[in-house]
Amino acid sequence: MMNSIPVCAIALLLVSCASGGPSPASPAVVPHVDLGRYTGTWYEIASFPQHFQRGCTDSKAVYTLRADRKIEVLNSCFRNGNVDTAKGKAWVIDSSSNAKLKVSFFWPFRGDYWIIELGKDYEYAVVSTPSMQYLWILARRPQMDEGLYTGIVGRLKERGFDIAKLQRTVHGNRQER
Repeated sequence: MMNSIPVCAIALLLVSCASGGPSPASPAVVPHVDLGRYTGTWYEIASFPQHFQRGCTDSKAVYTLRADRKIEVLNSCFRNGNVDTAKGKAWVIDSSSNAKLKVSFFWPFRGDYWIIELGKDYEYAVVSTPSMQYLWILARRPQMDEGLYTGIVGRLKERGFDIAKLQRTVHGNRQER
């Protein structure tokens, strides 16, 4: 059963309020993102826990490129026996790289979505915010090679992220009713 509970809408409200612009240690973004290749399904592999995702498993996002070059966003997770979803849109704010976006699930609130690492075949991505308070490791499949994951985490630590806060996302525990 699908619910229209805005799982990530609350997230974007918090991100837009909390990030307040780049900090002196804002993470660098990737040099270029091909939006056509970036769209599709992304599974959350790990993230900094946020209260709006409490109790979620099987978290994923589906991005669809629209004719106006904005991106339709459909986030979902499995929680309390139901699929929670949130629909929104994203748009590029730095066309030189396409790696800095804004995301909104309801007007007028929007949050930052910075792509700070991207696999050469777009098999994984790491997303954060200028404040570095939010972090998601995403992949095209629900599971990630352990060596790849360890390498990503090591690079995040070198970049100043508090990796002690990073938690793996549970996948495959859905129990449909």
